[in-house]
Amino acid sequence: MEKTHDETIHREGFVTVRGARQHNLKDISLEIPRDALVVFTGVSGSGKSSLAFGTLYAEAQRRYLESVSPYARRLFHQMPIPEVDEIEGLPPAVALQQQRGSGTTRSSVGSVTTLSNLLRMLYSRAGDYPANQPLLYADSFSTNTPEGVCPECHGLGSVYQVTEESMVLDDSLTIREGAIASWPKAWQGKNLRDILVTLNYDVDIPWKDLPQKDRNWILFTDETPKVPVFRNLHRAEVQIALKEKREPSYMGTFSGAKKLVLYTFATTQSALMKKRVSKYMISSECPTCHGKRLRPESLSVTFVGYDIADISRVPLKKLQSIFIPYANGTASGLAKLAEKHKEKALVAQRIAEDLVARVDVLLELGLGYLSLERSTPTLSAGEHQRLRLATQVRSNLFGVVYVLDEPSAGLHPADTEALLKTLDRLKASGNSLFVVEHELDVVRHADWLVDVGPDAGEGGGEILYSGPPSGLRDIARSKTRMHLFNDHHYKKNKPRKPAGWLTLSGVVKNNLNNLEASFPLGVLTSVTGISGSGKSSLVSQVLVELMSAQLENSLSSEKEEEEDLLTPERIETLGGEITGGSEQINRMVVVNQKPIGRTPRSNLATYTGLFDVVRKLFATTKLAKSRKYQAGRFSFNVGKGRCPNCEGEGAVVVELLFLPSVYAPCPVCEGTRYNPETLEVTYHEKNIAEVLSLTVNEAVDFFINEERVMRPLKVLQEVGLGYLRLGQPATELSGGEAQRIKLAKELQRLNRGKTLYILDEPTTGLHPTDVEKLQLQLSRLVNAGNTVIVVEHDMQVIAGSDWVIDMGPGAGEEGGDIVVADIPEHVAKNKKSKTAPYLSRTLNGNV
Repeated sequence: MEKTHDETIHREGFVTVRGARQHNLKDISLEIPRDALVVFTGVSGSGKSSLAFGTLYAEAQRRYLESVSPYARRLFHQMPIPEVDEIEGLPPAVALQQQRGSGTTRSSVGSVTTLSNLLRMLYSRAGDYPANQPLLYADSFSTNTPEGVCPECHGLGSVYQVTEESMVLDDSLTIREGAIASWPKAWQGKNLRDILVTLNYDVDIPWKDLPQKDRNWILFTDETPKVPVFRNLHRAEVQIALKEKREPSYMGTFSGAKKLVLYTFATTQSALMKKRVSKYMISSECPTCHGKRLRPESLSVTFVGYDIADISRVPLKKLQSIFIPYANGTASGLAKLAEKHKEKALVAQRIAEDLVARVDVLLELGLGYLSLERSTPTLSAGEHQRLRLATQVRSNLFGVVYVLDEPSAGLHPADTEALLKTLDRLKASGNSLFVVEHELDVVRHADWLVDVGPDAGEGGGEILYSGPPSGLRDIARSKTRMHLFNDHHYKKNKPRKPAGWLTLSGVVKNNLNNLEASFPLGVLTSVTGISGSGKSSLVSQVLVELMSAQLENSLSSEKEEEEDLLTPERIETLGGEITGGSEQINRMVVVNQKPIGRTPRSNLATYTGLFDVVRKLFATTKLAKSRKYQAGRFSFNVGKGRCPNCEGEGAVVVELLFLPSVYAPCPVCEGTRYNPETLEVTYHEKNIAEVLSLTVNEAVDFFINEERVMRPLKVLQEVGLGYLRLGQPATELSGGEAQRIKLAKELQRLNRGKTLYILDEPTTGLHPTDVEKLQLQLSRLVNAGNTVIVVEHDMQVIAGSDWVIDMGPGAGEEGGDIVVADIPEHVAKNKKSKTAPYLSRTLNGNV
């Protein structure tokens, strides 16, 4: 039968997918409408991202790359091709994913949004210059260019000195006893000491008794003498050995202590090493730029009385109010400017119009509390994604598919409403939106739902439903359905009574000004409020800092690698003390969303300690014993057992020149990480690579009789991570997944009680079904005599808490206060709280 014209148009308005098999997708086929908001739902690990990002976006990107020149194509022939038979009607795509890495400190809100470019042009062309100063180009207002950067601090805002006091912490010690604290530990430090013995310095008298000229030479010399070293001989014995021209143990080269500190800091790839040597450097504000990072000529140019560094520190909401009069032509300064320089006035108005329009979108997305100079490593993944979303709204592209990864992450429900307006604007401009999302308000707003599941990993990968949201009500297998249509009534437990209070006084940081706060002990507390209200400042920063100082060695926080220790954005806590309750806490555990590692070498099995036990099991097999293989043979971090090509990473980095680098499977071991001899050893008919390929759920069945392996596996299941592969690289994990792996590691420990657990938005990336699993684990911690404090936006968790501290009422300068602190039912009735209406809906079962 011949199709009508209308039917053809309707069919052509869809993206058709046939035979998608990426990751756990089970040969699925479906049609998705274009020019619509399409939301992909399902439990964590069901296959949503495999369909949206791994198939649809990956194919759109591949088609684009195939359109470039044959020469350029050679650079990325190793990029994986999505496993799908055919995709029709797929427009060009832009992906806005959660940032797995946090960027560099030289990247800022201004650079991500391109607003800094506008300001630099404004100051260059329409700024107020001192008399006789020549015009500066826009590059002169950038801290990342030679034309603009301060010549003294090189754009860091601080200068760093290495002095005798910073390197020698105890001058009563001898060199042999470790007087030069900045020297490397172990062999290298001993080597430097032995070289000094050869050079006839006394290393066995207190540092303070050495002549000043000797101390200065040891610490500050630029000379690098190469001398014979005689191990384990004293000074007099060495001098005799030198006279007798004996054969030395080796030849050693000396380096001054200051030179070694600066060289290590500048060249080391190890963040921990960088952190160690930074302790011996004294930081102070740059005397030339006073922390503003630009050269004096650039800072002498002003606009409305601000230099470019000062105006970049103003919150976006205030920045908007400064520029609105210039944008609409009513500013008195614009009229004065026009009298002298008509062209300058025109430039100022045009740039102000563009700037105001761009900032409008950022304010709509609830980001008015940010400033342009705020560096991207200090932003949450949700804030970063919303910045990039705002930039896309202003790009005025047409006919593009935007693929978004949980854009509501880190958003208060009040801010989610603004997000939906922004998504509608993108759609109204003639674009399609494919959104992976768990937030029910976003799901309800969709034109079309694709529900993937029913479970995670092997238990998922099916399309349970594809159609308008209302139709999901009839899909009995869908786990999204019961939450979306409120078939899952909220059950409230009786709040636990506090065992005491942890009180903070005089807290001054960011927008917190002389704040008093009390946290109940022995219960679950949710700290709530809109983005920028001060939640993380109070809990994840001030509370953690004060308790760390109180507990000292009892702190059990993840050792995170720091991106850049010389960040200009290290905002100090200016005030605050614990005034009571800390004696009831023996230990603190901070579980955040930073990655568990930065390369494919780090994974779930290695991080939880599970892999140590598995390797020992492989070493006990008959073949391993006959070949004398130890447990280390089965580590991909050890030379003997791993693939020599990828050195155990299972992947090789492909540099794409004009695109970000990507990891591609190693062509030698095909991603297994090991050499063929190691893979010949099997345990219950699986080799070590096949075991690492098991999901947590599959591993539970495989190791059913191994108690030491089962304990961590069971905990990983209980926090909703049963779908992850044991060897899943850290680079593939979301922030929420990394956080739950850390929580699982902590839950394995024998619980001693009296521990303070601090979690920052642990529900990020979780389907409501998985949120329930997480709540059970948090309750387990509290029931064992611990205190749990979560910074949270999820109403399901907030309603189930024993106590709620609501921050606000607004963001930035309009926040920073505790609006209400009480049990959830009382907070829900507070008229000033922006959280109250949403909490009330959840408590009354109107979600």
